[in-house]
Amino acid sequence: MILFNQVAIVGTGLIGGSIGMALKKNHICRQVIGVSFHKRSIDLAKRKKAIDTGSQSLKIIKDADLVILATPVELILKLAPQIARVIKKDCIIIDVGSTKEGIVAKLGKLFPNYIGTHPLTGSEKRGIVNAKEDLFKNSSCLLTPTRNTAVFVRKRIEELWVRLGARVFYLSPDKHDEALSFISHLPHIAAFALIGVIPGKFLNFASGGLKDTTRIAASDSELWTDIFLNNQKNLLRAIHEFEGKISLIKQAIKKKNRKLLNKILAEAKSKREAL
Repeated sequence: MILFNQVAIVGTGLIGGSIGMALKKNHICRQVIGVSFHKRSIDLAKRKKAIDTGSQSLKIIKDADLVILATPVELILKLAPQIARVIKKDCIIIDVGSTKEGIVAKLGKLFPNYIGTHPLTGSEKRGIVNAKEDLFKNSSCLLTPTRNTAVFVRKRIEELWVRLGARVFYLSPDKHDEALSFISHLPHIAAFALIGVIPGKFLNFASGGLKDTTRIAASDSELWTDIFLNNQKNLLRAIHEFEGKISLIKQAIKKKNRKLLNKILAEAKSKREAL
């Protein structure tokens, strides 16, 4: 069943491109149009069949029934007022940003038919070349409605993500950012910091364990700088908790407290196995 006539994706990278491919594969809309400020991204998105047509101008989205903002957080905030001047009054707007409080506060005022979304999937790689039509299959997607979110918007977008293959969960914008600071943003901090302290002369001896642990440190630095700064309050609290745990391990090792050290490691092992 067709949910939308025309869907516009602003930002045809890994996530935006994957959404376009999934929309087309699952016959969710009649036409997918893309917007990117880089012509090469538009051309690659067409070749990968992520979009039917595209442009470097926002004017192309004027007739869209659904607009998906799939750019970095700061660019979402910057483009939103421009988009509000272009779209139809009844157009539904969603974003896929990794933080929500700032985005929801601004976009909720600009667009009457807006709801925040965040698909919890992706890769340390970026760009349309890495987009996949099944990226959202068996994934989770967080929706962050407010008391002003129209019921029909919530139901329509929940159906959209379910048909893209995701399990949908609801969180308030502030709880979303608190949760993500621990389950996504802090692990990236840890990976960046860990690989950063390892002397380069030892990297040739690195085993699979180090590669697995630091895989996400290969993520785009500008993108993650943006995310960290937009979730500053929650992330600083998460870092503080992490520092406390590191300090406890450090003290257990320093004092050769085998019982405490084993307890910390066993508790961590149990929690990891429950994932």
